[in-house]
Amino acid sequence: MAAMRAVYLLRSAAPRGRARGRIYVGFTVDPRRRLRQHNGGRRRGGARRTSGRGPWEMELFVHGFPSDVAALRFEWAWQHPNSSHRLLAPPPRRPREQPISFALRLLPRLLRAPPWSRLPLRVRWLRPAGPALELAPPPHVVQEEGAGLPRLKRRKGRGLEVERTGRGCGLCGEVQATPLLRCPRPRCSMAAHPPCLARLFLAPEPLQLLPLGGACPGCHAHLLWGDLIRRCLGEAEPEEEWVEPDDVIIPSSAPT
Repeated sequence: MAAMRAVYLLRSAAPRGRARGRIYVGFTVDPRRRLRQHNGGRRRGGARRTSGRGPWEMELFVHGFPSDVAALRFEWAWQHPNSSHRLLAPPPRRPREQPISFALRLLPRLLRAPPWSRLPLRVRWLRPAGPALELAPPPHVVQEEGAGLPRLKRRKGRGLEVERTGRGCGLCGEVQATPLLRCPRPRCSMAAHPPCLARLFLAPEPLQLLPLGGACPGCHAHLLWGDLIRRCLGEAEPEEEWVEPDDVIIPSSAPT
């Protein structure tokens, strides 16, 4: 299946009662399936804290984490901002501030905190018009909009591709059985080993280990490191089919 590690934010759509205004932060590899489980209650795999307090709507999710550990640490810090060592000065909760508003104020601060500030993360807003964040995320963090959830599709013969044509790296000139990172622009033929391109991108930041992006050595277009890696691994956007949220909501007659 297409790989996705996502930390998501739910909000309760309950019209009244104690559940109204509640939120929930969680981790999943399949946002569409996880929302269905939360709305189905504990019998269908939902969490104890969300069972009987729905229906739930997914406000957004953050994806692009390189490992489960990186995503789970982000989830924990979002859930426990005052206990996390990543936020040196977490913002206090304002008087009468709604939980969803506070969670959205925390989000850009987490995206700016190390180690996540160097990761090629994306924020997918699922509501028609996501609210403006109080603090802008790092410039390399891509914000996506759309009222759909991903239905992950099985890859067909895609994945990490090793260069077999005998063509060498455009930077070092060596031919190795190593995947090459390629510029996505149609008229650019740039192809380079990941370590070679990383050294080029990190030249202005010699103390960093992970590049954020840089100018393509072939066409000079600005490239994001995360996008190049995703394309190399076969995890580009076309591998996901986006569907409307209504497709995953449990009918009102089902237990919540």
